[in-house]
Amino acid sequence: MTHQNSHPNEHPIIEAFNVKIEFGSEIILENINLQIYKGDSIVFIGPSGSGKTVLLKTLAGLYEPTEGYVKCADLKWSDMSVEKKHDFARILGMQFQKGALFDDLNAIDNLKYVLREHTTMNEIDIETRAIECLKMVNLDKAHKLQTHELSGGMRLRLGVARSLVLKPEILILDDPTAGLDPLNSEEMAQLILKIKNDFNMTLILVTHDIERAYQFAGRIFLVASKTILETGSVSATQNHQDPRVQQFIHGWVKGPLTDQGET
Repeated sequence: MTHQNSHPNEHPIIEAFNVKIEFGSEIILENINLQIYKGDSIVFIGPSGSGKTVLLKTLAGLYEPTEGYVKCADLKWSDMSVEKKHDFARILGMQFQKGALFDDLNAIDNLKYVLREHTTMNEIDIETRAIECLKMVNLDKAHKLQTHELSGGMRLRLGVARSLVLKPEILILDDPTAGLDPLNSEEMAQLILKIKNDFNMTLILVTHDIERAYQFAGRIFLVASKTILETGSVSATQNHQDPRVQQFIHGWVKGPLTDQGET
């Protein structure tokens, strides 16, 4: 399935062209071709260890492809200086697995750090913006807590708040409901969808939860066999003929994904 771009002259906001990623001599991903447009909701699903987090970090310019290139806002990551990449934090916000928070800072100072690093805002405006983002994720009453005092769900929400603090156009989330109980998982999902819709963001995320994938999509991609397969919309994914897709969405123990040692 190809993306039906309603603006034929519009450029993709992120584009991957013939991307190959190797660590040492091991090929993690190859033949990655992908176009993401403003306002898209892109969901990557697939077995653990299939390369989903590596793909997110490559799209975000954190990993350099062995071959091919990734463009963000029409610029190749590989052509950007360190300073230019630093500036792109205003365009692209990323929530990492397990939060990647500063453990020696409290909740609000995790957000203030980003604002001090990337803007020339004064301290009053920094405080205001940080509180605003904490309110978005229902953490404003926990703003003075150290990160080690936060529950797993609160740490996830703080990671999302930090990814929003610079008002990015693109939000990249790495399994934002991982490890949450059903109620907190649903709360997080609703929160992310509200933020996406309120600010018309482009959303790119990984999830291991197929019901969440259906809730967020958009366009769904299966990451498997060292590459990606666009399975399309929710209904197109549910009816997809590829046996790897059917195995993953139904959670079958036997099938091509497990036969290839993918799980």
